[in-house]
Amino acid sequence: MKSLITGVAGFIGSHLAERLLGEGHQVCGIDMFLENYPRRLKESNLSGLTGHSRFKFVEGDLAQMDLTELVQDVSYVFHLAGQPGVRASWGREFDHYTRNNILATQRLLEVCKGQGIRKFVYASSSSVYGDTEDLPMREDSRPRPVSPYGVSKLAGEYLCYLYWKSFAVPTVSLRYFTVYGPRQRPDMFFHIFMRALCRNEEIPLYDDGTQSRDFTFCSDIVEGTLAAALYPGCGEIFNLGGGSRTSLFEAIKMVEDIVGRRARLNKLARQQGDVRHTEAELARAREQLGYSPRMALKEGLAQEWEWIKRIGK
Repeated sequence: MKSLITGVAGFIGSHLAERLLGEGHQVCGIDMFLENYPRRLKESNLSGLTGHSRFKFVEGDLAQMDLTELVQDVSYVFHLAGQPGVRASWGREFDHYTRNNILATQRLLEVCKGQGIRKFVYASSSSVYGDTEDLPMREDSRPRPVSPYGVSKLAGEYLCYLYWKSFAVPTVSLRYFTVYGPRQRPDMFFHIFMRALCRNEEIPLYDDGTQSRDFTFCSDIVEGTLAAALYPGCGEIFNLGGGSRTSLFEAIKMVEDIVGRRARLNKLARQQGDVRHTEAELARAREQLGYSPRMALKEGLAQEWEWIKRIGK
């Protein structure tokens, strides 16, 4: 069995690749090493993959290169590559989001037509829901993103559905909720927070700290993503969350307890595109995918902290 993973050198992609290799798959992974992500961290993410006999790595740009060879003889496509970040998606930077989140997705879907792939799994985001008090967030709710990033991920979902209905590309879209754990991107809160604690630096806290998130550990995301690949239906959307909602202040206290150090918080104004709360309704994913998140937040944060210590300050 052969799988293609886009964004394989990233946070979730590298974990997924290791899991698939463990299941006996051949894995072809592609990554373009975006400038917003230190190359050394991505190369470290790949360190457990590059010597494997069933792993092939391609460095390339999905929005530009010929993709035909990438999808030849592939059974499963896991499209995890993209331009991340809510706050960075405004203004001129949106060019990168349209190119790397929308155009790249369309080009990959286009080349998958008629290839006989079993499933095209698209990594979307809870950002498509926008800022709502209607919690938990359900897949059948009307999406109202409040950031250009959220708009770009929603466009990817619509493209997946369009290629399923028009060309029978067997797509499934997954809305990931605030993923954390070892190899977390350096622009994400827990990574920033833990590294700042290491250095005894002030930590920026946007808004008042009572905002909440449905934090989801990376291994739970990987299991849900694999379940979606085996799901017999197509054109569907599923939430993948951690199963509970935690305020930022509560999460900060957990990290302080794990590290054994109090944080110095620099409270700042809420940023455009930020939402107050997220919480995933998981009934559909539980029933149809057998998805059941297992990692408790404090245990998962402890694992991320051990990783932060290993990679150094």
